[in-house]
Amino acid sequence: MDESRLERGNRVRREVLGDAHVDRSMLRATEFTRVVQEYVTASCWGDVWSRQGLDRRTRSLLNLAMLTALNRPHEFSVHVRGALNNGCSEADIQEVLLQTAAYCGAPAALESFRLAEKAIQEWKQENEPAPIAAG
Repeated sequence: MDESRLERGNRVRREVLGDAHVDRSMLRATEFTRVVQEYVTASCWGDVWSRQGLDRRTRSLLNLAMLTALNRPHEFSVHVRGALNNGCSEADIQEVLLQTAAYCGAPAALESFRLAEKAIQEWKQENEPAPIAAG
């Protein structure tokens, strides 16, 4: 039996953004907002992110440019973390954001640079190996 769009979307969303983010999003969903969480999971993640036409790294970089252009700071920060999970380097992110300065304007790019730097630092802290205790 084929994996449902919602199941596939949930799997891809978790692989890109991490279990903690997806769990938080779903726990915060209310009876009113759950429908949009399910829509985004099935349509964006299950239908689009799971396509073979672009790799996840490329999709992440595109998202950073589009979210900068749309001025969506919360989603931008979430997708910086996803970009790092998808193998994008800090230099990749920096180059995409510099490109947005030329096409979206300096204020949009400056805000995204600030948000990206914060998200990168948080991601590094969460993903660095724990120090080994001397014994």
